[in-house]
Amino acid sequence: MIPFKYPLMHDRQGPLLVISPVRWDEACFSVPSVSALIAAGLDPLVLCAEEMREFWQSIPGLEVMTHEPKAKAKSITADLFAKNFHSALMWEDSAAADATRLAKIGNRIGPAIKSLKKILTQAITIDEAATDHRVRFYLQTTMQMGVESYLPEFFAPLVPPAASRGDQILLCPDSDFGSSHEWRHDRWLAIARDLIDAGEKLLLIRTNTGRQLASRMAEALGDAIECKDIAAAHELFPLFMNHRFFIGTDGSMPHLASHFGATCIVLFGPNDPQWKRPLGKRHTVLRHHVECAPCLLAKCPLDLRCQNELVTARVAEAIRDAIDATK
Repeated sequence: MIPFKYPLMHDRQGPLLVISPVRWDEACFSVPSVSALIAAGLDPLVLCAEEMREFWQSIPGLEVMTHEPKAKAKSITADLFAKNFHSALMWEDSAAADATRLAKIGNRIGPAIKSLKKILTQAITIDEAATDHRVRFYLQTTMQMGVESYLPEFFAPLVPPAASRGDQILLCPDSDFGSSHEWRHDRWLAIARDLIDAGEKLLLIRTNTGRQLASRMAEALGDAIECKDIAAAHELFPLFMNHRFFIGTDGSMPHLASHFGATCIVLFGPNDPQWKRPLGKRHTVLRHHVECAPCLLAKCPLDLRCQNELVTARVAEAIRDAIDATK
């Protein structure tokens, strides 16, 4: 592997291939860097799984290529030969990243991490001390490519929050990160009832992840709350664009909601909000710090104290403050 040196502008022909991170939260954290590449005139083309197509297509000026879910590297490689990519940028090991090697793209760029060693031709050293938020992992990469990445416009939501958004509040207690990331059912019910009594209109998002908290809430609240069943992430995008608030637990949803312009109130448990909070200063994150956190585990081996010690009164007050701030 040779020392990192990005090819000069006049040496580049064709688009820059960018491999999307596999997880939704990581994809959201990579957006400012991809936006910086577009602004720099590097003509990025994002390669992602088909389920992420609409997410990446939401970014103006970005071309998108997709592959089938769980596709193998060899099946992805054939499509890469059809494009004249001068370089490929990747942040994690995946079938799509390995396809860049099989396609013999000359400059394969990424962070100098063990899982990418067999793929990269150009490795970028990341300063771990400077990654207080996960987004900096991605920004350091593009900065070392000579791209100005720390500009406010790259962090702006796709659709700015506006008064024209619906007053209905999106609520989702389920998390795709695992049961340890979910707050207690009885406390979510108390929050929902408090909001309903205050005259707020709620739309409860039901998914097939976690402990089915939303389904249990819908059963308990009956006609007092409207429900929406979500089978795939792309079904959420119009909701996030048309609603001002999202209240939920740590998972993929807050990051997608933030991307599409909703203001989020997020309850954290075993994760670290300083490291993985949604992008943007308008959001509210709530966490009761305990000695075993952040453990990042999907299932708690102890007593779920990080969730149990986050009290209802504190969450209710934070929600009221966030709502009042926009009135």
